[in-house]
Amino acid sequence: MIIRIGDRWYVRYWERRNVSGKVERKRATHPLGPVTTRGKRPPADIVVEAERYMATVNSGSIPAERIVRIGDFVERVYLPWIDQHKRPSTAKGYRDIWQDHLKPLAEKVWLRDTRTFHVQGWLDHIGAGNLSRNTLKHVKSVVSGIFTLAKQQDYFQGENPARDTAINPRAAEPQETYAYSLDEIKTMLALLPESAAAAFAVAAFMGLRHGEIQGLLWENYRDGEMYVSRSIWNGRVTDPKTRKGRAPVPVIRQLADRLEMHRLRSGNPQTGPIFINAVGKPMCLNNIAKRVIIPALNRCEACKKAESAHQKAEHEYKRDNTIPEWHGWHAARRGLGSNLYRLGVPEMVIQRILRHANVSTTATYYIKTAADDVRNAMTKLENRIAESGQVLTDTVGTPNAQAPGGTGTIQ
Repeated sequence: MIIRIGDRWYVRYWERRNVSGKVERKRATHPLGPVTTRGKRPPADIVVEAERYMATVNSGSIPAERIVRIGDFVERVYLPWIDQHKRPSTAKGYRDIWQDHLKPLAEKVWLRDTRTFHVQGWLDHIGAGNLSRNTLKHVKSVVSGIFTLAKQQDYFQGENPARDTAINPRAAEPQETYAYSLDEIKTMLALLPESAAAAFAVAAFMGLRHGEIQGLLWENYRDGEMYVSRSIWNGRVTDPKTRKGRAPVPVIRQLADRLEMHRLRSGNPQTGPIFINAVGKPMCLNNIAKRVIIPALNRCEACKKAESAHQKAEHEYKRDNTIPEWHGWHAARRGLGSNLYRLGVPEMVIQRILRHANVSTTATYYIKTAADDVRNAMTKLENRIAESGQVLTDTVGTPNAQAPGGTGTIQ
């Protein structure tokens, strides 16, 4: 039956659908187009569109129990699948994107009826905020993943509606990530107490990920190498992130000395977690950062006292900016890649040390070029040209009087 609601035509029909896990006979309404005539009867093009749509509905092969709203599918199928097949940290990120951005817009929409313009509308609405371009890409990726799984599980037919959508081109660029320099690392290690310094040294000189450091065992450390066998995130133990993540990492002498000192101060254990808390469990690195590292780095410029111990001082607290700021554990991993690159280590070797799946990840996200690197590179070019004795000319071949052998000036 074709009906008019406001300024649009709709087709209304009965269909068996899954509502909160129970198959029920429900009345459905589908928009056909705007009202463009004065008569009470729908025009021919609206009738044709209704017939076309109902033919699609009647010929559809999706079982009634799989005709569900997007919210039901995500909560009952997609998120449990993510929990089973993805790393805990990744699953949390997907769940947060659904709860914070997509659920208010898409929860009530029927999965089977979703089209590209629906998804584009969601992305436009979300993109109107202050989210960065990378965050919007992640949102689009989650939408695409929802419909990919829906097709695989026979909840959806047709082309993935996220495929031809676009994110806001004026969205903010992601902030540049940080990488500690060697000088910053040396300064921080000199200020940190032993246990925190040992953990930070592992991050800075081995480039291990946050969860891999928490999961380190003394039995992993042998023959001058550290074998990464597990990762811990929010108390959950998992395998390393990738197959290459299981590769051993060489331990340089300075780090080996710190680890041996840390072992002796811990009672000379041969097995068990390398970094433990008061009850013998793997230590939470976030707690180390908040309770130990950040207070140790935030010192007064005048009296050198920590900010937390400065309340009774007779002068105003002003942070000592000669001490590096804390930019997180991953900044040490990026720092290792950047510092090795400055020392002339090839990107392929850095990839193996950081245990990335491909070298493009290493080059794009873990090798940071500082302004000094750029200036030094151009100075090398300048010196090389001067050493070669080459005569520089302008675009019409006029020699430069400043260059060796030159007799004229560039106009």
